[in-house]
Amino acid sequence: MFDHTPLQPFEHNIKDAPEARTRRPDMASFFSQLSQVETDSPTHMNDHAIPTPVDVAATYNLLRLQYESLIQSAPPEFDTHVLEELISDIRSSMDSPPEEVRGVPQSYLDELERVPKKSLKKTDKCPICADAFLDDPYPLVVVLPCHSTHMFDLECVGPWLRLNGTCPLDRKELMKKKKEEKVVPRERNRNQEPGEKKDAKKEEVDRYDDEEEFDDMYA
Repeated sequence: MFDHTPLQPFEHNIKDAPEARTRRPDMASFFSQLSQVETDSPTHMNDHAIPTPVDVAATYNLLRLQYESLIQSAPPEFDTHVLEELISDIRSSMDSPPEEVRGVPQSYLDELERVPKKSLKKTDKCPICADAFLDDPYPLVVVLPCHSTHMFDLECVGPWLRLNGTCPLDRKELMKKKKEEKVVPRERNRNQEPGEKKDAKKEEVDRYDDEEEFDDMYA
């Protein structure tokens, strides 16, 4: 008798897909709520509607719940003080909700510097979820512009940045730093050393800006 059971396809050198990490927060509900309180969100229903304090507080609460779940599932050796400070700040915002969301836009997250996998060390961990970056076969790690060592899983730090706009470690305002970086090149151009050759296009821009400032003074 022949066994007519169909043979299963077999491929050489094909490894099982690595298991996904489980400690990353599930932010689906958070981002859904965030889209309702961000007045510049594409999914915001009414461009003229101002989010209520209750709605803003609810958004903060969803982030708090996810961060608290990370503390509950954290390994014993993990120092949770960063998460505890974030949660404390979130609670304060819930008690006195801001009139509008003060975080960074999604475009800011898209432009954050990515850290190549080959640059990561085995001991490098996300300060928020406590997972080693290299535990993920496809890590998506970003470094914040405030300091070269402030690295996070994008999935962990993204929600905080969208809601608060500050670095979780030193609380520096990231959008403010970005604006300062844009101003610096112009200031350097204006304060060139004597005899230093000036770019013609930059000189024209500076002249135009100076004329505008002059007109404003005597308008």
